[in-house]
Amino acid sequence: MVSLNPIRILKNEAEEEKAEVARMSSFIGAIAIGDLVKSTLGPKGMDKILVSSGRNAGQVEVTNDGATILKSIGVDNPAAKILVDMSKVQDDEVGDGTTSVTVLAAELLREAEKLIEQKLHPQTVIAGWRIAVDAAKQALADSSFDHEKNFNEAALRADLENIARTTLSSKILSNHKEHFTKLAVDAVLRLKGSGNLKAIQIIKISGGLLEESFLDEGFLLNKKVGVHQPKRIENANILIANTPMDTDKIKVFGSTIKVDSMAKIAELEVAEKEKMKDKVLIGDECLIRFSGVELGSACTIVIRGATQQVIDEAERSLHDALCVLAATVKEPKVVYGGGASEMLMAEAVSRVAARTAGKESAAAEAFAVALRRLPSAVADNAGYDSADLISRLRAHHAQGETTMGLDMQNGRVGDMKKLGITESYVVKRQVLLSASEAAEMILRVDNILKAAPRRRGPDRRPC
Repeated sequence: MVSLNPIRILKNEAEEEKAEVARMSSFIGAIAIGDLVKSTLGPKGMDKILVSSGRNAGQVEVTNDGATILKSIGVDNPAAKILVDMSKVQDDEVGDGTTSVTVLAAELLREAEKLIEQKLHPQTVIAGWRIAVDAAKQALADSSFDHEKNFNEAALRADLENIARTTLSSKILSNHKEHFTKLAVDAVLRLKGSGNLKAIQIIKISGGLLEESFLDEGFLLNKKVGVHQPKRIENANILIANTPMDTDKIKVFGSTIKVDSMAKIAELEVAEKEKMKDKVLIGDECLIRFSGVELGSACTIVIRGATQQVIDEAERSLHDALCVLAATVKEPKVVYGGGASEMLMAEAVSRVAARTAGKESAAAEAFAVALRRLPSAVADNAGYDSADLISRLRAHHAQGETTMGLDMQNGRVGDMKKLGITESYVVKRQVLLSASEAAEMILRVDNILKAAPRRRGPDRRPC
């Protein structure tokens, strides 16, 4: 005997969304996250003000960094959480491209929604996307170039400076990008290819101007010298110990010295040689400076700024640039920026889609449309006519002019090779792969289950 009444197998507090409802819920959440950060994309993107609540109520942050924005907001939609986590991974892996990867994943899902409305199965869309990813990845690799084979250090430094300028052009440091480009490149080249950014210390000191920030080829310790401790030590030995740097404070100061040789006292008056320990006064802050040692990888970047919000955003911007440069030194491949790489990949995908039989070709072409949305968003954020610029850019790339991109300083299409606008190949590749994988994961979902909250026993503790 078959019962026609619905049978509930989940607990009363558990929730379930099925089929189209679950898919639409995922699409809406992911697209909303992409639209949230899309306006921050590009050299003329806008900033967001983040106001904290709870314990740090009233604390204000001003930023256009995608990872910072997404990790500061609370999201309840499962698909939106996937994009937030993807942005964090992008920030941890390569340091930049956090906004681009989120926007690309959201645009892919926007196109997937249209395809599913046309009765294409999600697995068909995924198959077409995989064809598109392979074509885009190959086109990106073919367009990359590097100077490692020729061991041309001057050309490598020029590439690093161009990448740093491109990265900083969309940050708060854009007006001082030449100054901070030199700081970032000098700091990364001191690492000698190790990529260990822990050797680069960043100290933030309020006051002054951003252009007063500087790189110190030593180590600055944000501590004060203790009472009766030497203010300067020459030719010092170094003790490495896993103990706190601060010593216990004592109430009574005094010491007795027993001198058994005047020669030892005379040694203190030897002519000055290399400095090892000194004090540095920056603004109203007194720091301990270690310098004069053999050139190593450790260095310190001191950031000055008018307000704490400016300094914090400058630190995030500089951190992004340092991460991108460190990744580029490890894999010194470079591609052209200004939307040139996205248009190049989109054209390659369109050519493959035209040769692909079946419904997968529609999915591959949709992937190309999503790629073109990135330079379109950059133009929109700068206040230019994106439809006109993108159509001109497509015409150039269709004629084989693959170095053409968007010149947002003048609001026109320009040659990225002549303008020196380049980006890290590692960052672009990671954006492509991460966005496609996240979008594919969300597209596969056909059921969302929310578990029932864990039941708590009665509180039997005495009052």
